[in-house]
Amino acid sequence: MSGSALKQELKLLESIFHQRHERFRIVSGCLDEISCQFVTQEQVLVIHCNITESYPSVPPIWFVESDDPNLAAVLERLADIKKGSTLSTRDDVTSEEEDEEMAEDNEDLDHYEMKEEEPAEGKKSEDEGIGKENLAILEKIKKNQRQDYLNGAVSGSVQATDRLMKELRDIYRSESFKAGNYAVELVNDSLYDWNVKILKVDQDSALHNDLQILREKEGVDFILLNFSFKDNFPFDPPFVRVVSPVLSGGYVLGGGAICMELLTKQGWSSAYSIESVIMQISATLVKGKARIQFGANKSQYSLTRAQQSYKSLVQIHEKNGWYTPPKEDG
Repeated sequence: MSGSALKQELKLLESIFHQRHERFRIVSGCLDEISCQFVTQEQVLVIHCNITESYPSVPPIWFVESDDPNLAAVLERLADIKKGSTLSTRDDVTSEEEDEEMAEDNEDLDHYEMKEEEPAEGKKSEDEGIGKENLAILEKIKKNQRQDYLNGAVSGSVQATDRLMKELRDIYRSESFKAGNYAVELVNDSLYDWNVKILKVDQDSALHNDLQILREKEGVDFILLNFSFKDNFPFDPPFVRVVSPVLSGGYVLGGGAICMELLTKQGWSSAYSIESVIMQISATLVKGKARIQFGANKSQYSLTRAQQSYKSLVQIHEKNGWYTPPKEDG
């Protein structure tokens, strides 16, 4: 769908669900994101819609700013929209007709209940191209989430959990992942704490040669990163640090923090995929001429030190801006 067509859809929705609408309001809308409000007697729910470049062949991703796990069942209805469906399903829709349809949906939101996930059309296609071992991991995560809901011990938020599940599923389906360029492990089966191993870098780089030496010396031939996600992901970036080995250069700071505008609030976009971030970090290490510091004190890399370095980095660049290298430098 062209950008102009999507703009027309957004204009139609904003005209129907204006900011003074009694129950459902479009607060803001652009080509990759919509923010809405659903007004109930008890509260105002803020709902976000993330529109991918492949829309409408791939439905939008919906998130709600609420820790209530029961809302996940309501959002599943939006996630299961058939391929090719658009945000405004009929060009000749009238406000009166929309209000009638909204009344039905309002009943669902006013009286939502947690229910077991049911198989839906298209669910099988989501699993296509994913290996059995990784499918088992996804199933285990869903099972753990269901149990947490039942126990009232929910961690994270609905929108962050939904998006992270999608990111992990996309990674398992990715050709780059299957080719062994990197690997992902969930720390203690947590969707919010990832260990990422960069297994392959540019073979012509000094870092590649250092990894071969590291394998001979320590039996390890990868760079270990840690991705930590907060409840407001994907609207804020993950916190990323190098865990091992100790590096010099490559825009790696004290404690293992990484100097990249992409990983700050001002440089981040909710449209970025985690795989694209991983590949960008890998390329940045090579471009920054990262080298392994053999014999270095490994304890100098820690979460606390990395967070302190990151905080200082952000303060400096907020004051002075970011250096953008010439295009010929990549």
